[in-house]
Formats: sequence, structure tokens, C-alpha cells
Amino acid sequence: MESKIIKIISSEDKKNPYTDEEIAKQLGILRKVVTEYRNENGIPDSRQRRKELILKDAVEIIKKDRNISDRNFTKELNEKGYNLARYAASNIKKEAILILGESYNLSEDAAITSYGEKQNVNLKSKAEIVNNNTMIHKENRAQVIKKHIDYREDANKKETFDPFKSVIGCEGSLRLQVNQAKAAILYPPKGLHTLLLGPSGVGKSHMAEVMYKFAVTTKNFSDNSIFMVFNCADYADNPQLLLSQLFGHSKGAFTGANDNKKGIVELCNGGILFLDEVHRLPVEGQEILFYLLDKGKFRRLGETETTRESKLMIIAATTENPESSLLLTFRRRIPMIIQIPSVNDRSHDERFQIIKNFFLNESIRLGKDVFVRRDVIKAFMTYDCPGNIGQLKSDIQVCCARGFLYSTLNNKEDVKVNFEHVPDNVKERVLNSSLKDEELETYTMEDIIVSSNGVKVLHRDEYSSVGDNNIYQFIENKYKELKADGYSDIDINKLVGQQVENELMRVASFANFCAQNTQEVINIIGEEILKITEDVFEIAKKHINKLQRKVVYPLAIHLSSTYERILNRREVANPNLQMIKDEYEKEYAIATKTSQIINNRLKINLSEDEIGFIAMYLKHFQGEEEQDEGRVGVIVLSHGRVACGMAEVANRLLGVKHAVGLEMDLSDSPNIMLEKTMKLVEKVNQGKGCILLVDMGSLTTFGDIITAKTGIPTRVIGRVDTLMVLECVRRALLPEDTLDRIADEIDNKNYIHRGVNVETKDINKVIITLCITGEGAATKVKEYIEGTMADSIKGIDIIPLGYMNDDDITSTIDRISKNKRIVAIVGTINPEFKEIPFISVEELITGKSTGKLRKLINNKKVYKNNLSEVIPPEFIFPQESYKYKDEVLDEMAGKLIKAGCVEEGYLLSVYKRETLGGTYLKGGIAIPHGDSRFVTKPTIAVTKLATPINWDGINNIDLIFMIALKEDSKDYFEQLYRVISSTDMLQKIRKAKDREEIMDILFKNTISAK
Repeated sequence: MESKIIKIISSEDKKNPYTDEEIAKQLGILRKVVTEYRNENGIPDSRQRRKELILKDAVEIIKKDRNISDRNFTKELNEKGYNLARYAASNIKKEAILILGESYNLSEDAAITSYGEKQNVNLKSKAEIVNNNTMIHKENRAQVIKKHIDYREDANKKETFDPFKSVIGCEGSLRLQVNQAKAAILYPPKGLHTLLLGPSGVGKSHMAEVMYKFAVTTKNFSDNSIFMVFNCADYADNPQLLLSQLFGHSKGAFTGANDNKKGIVELCNGGILFLDEVHRLPVEGQEILFYLLDKGKFRRLGETETTRESKLMIIAATTENPESSLLLTFRRRIPMIIQIPSVNDRSHDERFQIIKNFFLNESIRLGKDVFVRRDVIKAFMTYDCPGNIGQLKSDIQVCCARGFLYSTLNNKEDVKVNFEHVPDNVKERVLNSSLKDEELETYTMEDIIVSSNGVKVLHRDEYSSVGDNNIYQFIENKYKELKADGYSDIDINKLVGQQVENELMRVASFANFCAQNTQEVINIIGEEILKITEDVFEIAKKHINKLQRKVVYPLAIHLSSTYERILNRREVANPNLQMIKDEYEKEYAIATKTSQIINNRLKINLSEDEIGFIAMYLKHFQGEEEQDEGRVGVIVLSHGRVACGMAEVANRLLGVKHAVGLEMDLSDSPNIMLEKTMKLVEKVNQGKGCILLVDMGSLTTFGDIITAKTGIPTRVIGRVDTLMVLECVRRALLPEDTLDRIADEIDNKNYIHRGVNVETKDINKVIITLCITGEGAATKVKEYIEGTMADSIKGIDIIPLGYMNDDDITSTIDRISKNKRIVAIVGTINPEFKEIPFISVEELITGKSTGKLRKLINNKKVYKNNLSEVIPPEFIFPQESYKYKDEVLDEMAGKLIKAGCVEEGYLLSVYKRETLGGTYLKGGIAIPHGDSRFVTKPTIAVTKLATPINWDGINNIDLIFMIALKEDSKDYFEQLYRVISSTDMLQKIRKAKDREEIMDILFKNTISAK
């Protein structure tokens, strides 16, 4: 097997080397086997095998055009044979720019090698793959840089050690500061006095130490030059003693001065003195120091005639504004002022490096390997450090100490640092954070292992793209982590169902397209039930003056649920029935009266238990007073940005603010999500517990943990959609209902359909034939249908009507629809009933709509196809030859922008949406889309590729539908969804030879669904 791995790597395209996953697929083995073999034999990963080659090409591109855009840079690299997305190419571009920034005194090879060292990367590995499947070991080039860096001010030294290279950020946020520090040290004859500014903990002391280490490598300072540190704050309460320590004193200068004593200034002659917190130096001390800075001379305390000399460089540091804390004369003698930025102003990459270094230091101190969870990294990456790097270091030490204690008590060899070990002040920031930072997430997706040999990031390649099964593995791994941390012994739920991203997108689309009006409720429960509820309200309002109109939507949803239960013969007992009859006598009587209307309209028979539920609604929606009794809390949890949308829709429809959504980032571990959920449960609980609706089985264990830790009763339902949230909130609004009753009924329900058709069962179906000339012509149409479709219309009545024979045809049809389900109207004129499909006689006789009528008879809803309104012919691209995802996005969005269908910001919003997760669907389809606020004319662009391309790890994408729709374009989206959900239609599109053929497929095919 080893020889096969070597053979594959030897023959790979050096510009696009194989990943471990790709090698594993070729050999039919686990990726882990490839990774372990590669690491054991010193073979770099795919990124590092390509890095030196791609950096050279990148440098050449940057040399030609230093201002090249990321898009063009990506294009040029790919033209050279690389296969890069724009994000990856952008990072390469940044590295190339840094290399060019230092190559003024290095050869190109040395500059690249130098850069590799600074990034802790050995670009020329000890083990290089060569021809004939052999391994040749070469000397590590880690020291090559020393032979090339040549500071012109110190040309006589053969090799120069540059301690600034160890400063994190020396080529980033601290680049200016490092250059200032070097200039201060190198200035003849003994450097320039320097003042370091910055808040507490930013690393001023460390900068001073590095400046000293650099100084002794230059000709301005000897190898044995002294470095002394004096903190002025230590003697701030005793100015006389402070001055004595700093400048020395003569015998008898003050009580207790029995001998002459040299001060630090004198002892530091020829070296560097670091004065920390210099603002604590009294005015007298500053004046004496000014004389030293100006003349290089000073007097000991108590001396009046003797003047002494000290040729030293002073580095001072202060956290205060120097203009208000230091004398002007003193400030004027310090020519170099360096401002050190706070840790919150440093880049994500630098902060990540700082965190890793601190964990490395602790690993060395403990003498043990330290395993750090990624949620711990996320905590330290996101929280505000008022004490800057100093506090960051202290908090990491606390974290490691807790982890060490846990490992000691449990006899563990290694130290494992979990989220529970993070100090509360750090944890609080993460739990309350709503930060959405795509760049930050790249540093918080992996665990790290820290040992005396360094820091190893455990890259999880399967998280970089979400394939058919990866997201399930991702969630399962998170659940395993939670279980491994000792939170639960419950078996891991097997995750089944559709690809997570598709499901999240489907649910999110439903929430996003909901219009803010009554139509939302109609879409969910049906128009008939809403009408019935409106009538019930009007009757009840005559008897209950204080009855609030906002009872309509909760009661309508309740009736929808009741109707479904009765049709499925699932009776529900009302445990409070006797109490309702006794205490809600008036409401129960009104509910009994209105139940007759419900029974007649829905063709059902409400039991006393169901009437009791109606009475509860009539009771609890009276007046504005708040209920004294608490209600069951409703919390929606999801992976991805879905939960808040569903909760918001339910709250808006019911006129409350009861449901609360909590969304889990894919980089959040279950530990973080558990902590957030626990806090939310404590906040939401009104004394009756909380029901948790979750979108993944891996979250179902939260209930037991939360109840055990907080004592608050919880029930978890391991699936969720908007209708379920509506039902939960509707039930929770009734104080009499309990947590277990709500959860049991919700859990046993089957929420497959988003609407209830009240006339699908036990109601006769009819077809209406309608002609202008009269009932006679309509009867002829009836006879034609009976003669040609006898096999399809068994049990269906056909009612002929004529405009000339009926004074009010609309009322007649409406009356029929009250007791029968009208499958379709077939005629010579369309009466335009919104909910009833119309088929023209001509289409039926010519055979164009015979299939359509059969589908309607068989309960298949036929949808109107208006896609031609949003897919103009010029936006159908039948045979494109794009090779990369970014190229597709740029070109398609560019054409939409050029045509004025979208504004300039649309393309950027498309890329932002791509960072949230894959926009690909099963079947080789991708549906990229951007923010609707940039859409000026609703449009869908369609591209069919000649050759499938890779789309975020999916290799077979060949149909791309770029969606530029407004929020009120729900119908278009649903029509497109039915197209891309049909395997048959997709195959027809793929076989289409030109634009006209694709148009026929998209626009002229009947779209139907059961």
C-alpha cells in the first residue's frame, strides 16, 4: 500500500497535487491511513507540496502588476495550470506580496525560503518525492535565511540573527513598529531613546527585550552589553528612594545612606535601560532624566559638584497619554515613539499564533501534551481582552491549570482542555456573541495538539465541504465530543434524511418568502378553515365583548390540527374538561353553539373534549390583562440560520413573542450550543418548563443534561418545521396545557404537509363544464369527457352550467364548492376562481390538457408555469465551457448586472452567501443566489456546462440556476424548485442541443405534484 501511495504522489500534477482524501478514494482506503503514512515519512500535505511552485508563479504575476485584482490574479494563476478558487488565490497573493516586500536584498529563492520559515513551513521537506518511486533526503533549508539577510548597517557580520522574526506580527500589524525599533537600535552611535506607548498588556516589555536581543547583534552594542529593567511604579510612593535606585546616592544624602551607591543608570553604562511605567516618575526624576538624555551626564542623589557619564540607550514605556503625564522637555529628548496596538486590533491570524504560543509554553511547563478543543480556541479568539496579551496569557494559564487538574484526578496521561475549563469571563463573551465572521471561522474549525515539539493543527478536511454525507458525520462528531466529555451516556442517534444544507435551505426559503399578511396562514392551514374561524369569532364576539381578534389565528391553527386528528381517527381527551364546564360555563356554551357551524362546514363531529379546547381559547383571549399563570416555553434550535426565522413567523402569525430561536454555527461545538441553550432555558422558563424543537438528532440529548443541571423540566422533539413551531406556540398559549401533553402530541404527529385541504376526504369530487351559450353546450362538453375519459372519472360528478342560464354564475359555483370539491372547470370562458384550475375546451379536445385533467382527478395539483416571465431567452446559456466555480459566478452575475437586472452589490452578496454553505443540490445542480435587495428585475439565469465542474467539493455540477428574485417572488421560486426536483426534466435539459429546446422544456411542460 505504501508503494501505491508513493506512486500516486510521484505522478501527480505538481500544480494540483492530490489531497489525502483524493488519494484514499483512488486506493479505496480511509483518508486517515494516507495521512498517517504521509506524516510518518515526512511527506508534506498537498498544500505544502505545491507551495514553493505556486509562490514563484505568484511572485512573477505580482511583479508585472502589483495592483492586480484578486479576480485577475486568480485567472492568471489558473491559466498557468492551477485549479484555485478566488479565496485561496487571494491568500497566495498576500504571501507573494510579503515575499516581494523583503526581496530587495534576497534572491527570489531565498526570499521564498525566508517566508516559509516565518510561517513555520519547511517548503523543501526532508523527504521529497522524486521519479522511480524513491525517497531522497535532503538537508533542511531552515538556516538558509541567515546566509542571505544582510543589514547594510552591520555588513561586517557574516551571519545575523534577527530576533524580531520571532515577534508575531512582524510582517503584519507590527511591521511598522518593528522597522521603527530596528531604526532606533541601528542609529549611531548608541541608538535613539525610545518611548513605547500602548494600553496595559500589549507587549511593551516584550518589545523592549527583543530590541535588546537585536541590539547585541549590531555594531552599536557589544555582545556583553547589559539590559536592565526598572519599574517606576515600584517606588512611586517614595520618590527619594526611587531616585536613589535610579541614579544612586552619595554617603549621607539622606537618613540611612551610610555608603556611596551606584544607581541603575550608572550600572547600565553601554547597555539598554528599560523604564516601565515611566509616567510614575516624579517631576524631579524626569528633570534629572532629561539632563541624562540631553548630555549623557547625571549626578547621584546628594552630589552637587561631581558629574558622571553613562552612555546608554533608554527605552521607556507608558500606558498614559505622554502629553499629560510627561514633561515637555522630557518628551522632546525622546525622538522615537512607537505605538503598540491592542490585541483586539491584531489580525485573526496573529491572534491565533499568539494563542498557540501560549498553549505551547504551558505544555512545556507541564511536561505534557495538551489537547485543545476548537471551541476553546474560538473562545480565546472572540472575547474582548481588556488586559490584552497579558490577560490572554493569564486566562490560558488558568484554562490549562483546570485541564491539568482534571487529567490528574482522572489519571489521564495528557491534558485535555475543554470548553468547561475556560474562565467564566472568557466563556461569557462567546455564549452571548452573535458574531458572524467567515474569516474567524477558519481558525476555529480544528482542534490542536500542543507538545514540546510544537503545535499541530488537526485539520478536518471533511468539514471544508459538505458532501452527501459529510454534514451528518460533522454533526455526529460533535455529539461524540459531547458524550466523550462526560455529559451523557445516551446512544448516538443515527442521522438520516436529506442532505442537511438542502433541508435547511428549503425551510429557510419558506420563512423568507412568507408575506406579512393573512396569506401566510392560508398557505399553512387552508382558506376554508380560516373562513370558518372568522365566522366563529364573529358569533362569539356577540356574546363576549372583551374577546380579542388575535384569537382567530391560534384558533384557526387549532381547528386545522383538530380536523386532521379526526380524519385520522386520533381522538384526544381533554384532561381539564370538567373544570372547563364548571369554571368556563359561558365560554363552553358559546363553544358548543359555534361547534355546529364547524361540524356542518367541515363535515365532522366535534366531541365534548374538542369543544372544551375551543372554550379555553375563548376564555384566555379576553381583555388585555396578563395571565398570572406561567406557560410552557418554546425554543427552536437549528444548525445554520433557520431557527430564528421559524420562531419569528410563528410569533407574527399568532400575535405573540413567545417562541425563541437559537442558531448554531457549524464551527460551534455541542459544548457551546449546550451552554447557550441552558442560559436560554433559564431565561425563557415561566415555571412550567420548556419544549425544545431541534433540527438534528445530535441535539436531542440536551434536554436530559439541561434538566439535570438546572432543575427545569424540558422535552426535546428531534425534528422541526414552521408548522410544528406554530402548533407548539398555539398550545403553549393556554396555561392549562402542560409540557408533557404538548410534547407527546407534537411528537406523535406527522407534519408532512404544510397545509390542510379540508375537502380531500369524505367529500364528493366534481368537474364543472361551463359554456357562454348555455347549459346545452356545457352538456355536450360533459358527454365528451365521459366518452373519452370513462376510466378516469369513476365516482366523479360532472355538472354542466351556462352563463346564459344563470343570473349569478359566481354564486352558483361558490355554492357547489361548499359541499363538493371542484376538481376543475372545463369550458369556453374562464370564470377566474383563484383556487379552481381552468381548462379550455379547445385544449381538451386537441389533447393538450387531457393529461392535466387526469392529474387533477388523481389529486395531483397542477401548477401554473410562469417561468418564462423571469427567464428571458438571453439568460439561457446552453453550452458553456467554464472550468471553475468562481468563473461561473462572475460571468453569470456580470451579465445580470450589465442587463440592469441587479445592482453592483449583487455579486458580492452572492459570494457572501456561498461562505454560509454549499448552494449545490443533488443531481448535479447549483443554485447560487444573492441578497434580494440588489434585485431590480426578478430574473433567473440558466447555464448548462459542456463539462461538469467542481463546486465546493462536488465534482459533477453541470446545471447552474442563478436566482435573482425579490422576496415577493415565491411563486417563481416554487415553480423552479419543481423543475429542478424532477429528474426527468433535468435529463431533458441536459440532452437539449440549443437554447430553444431548453426553453420548451422549462416553459411548456406541465409542472405537477401530488
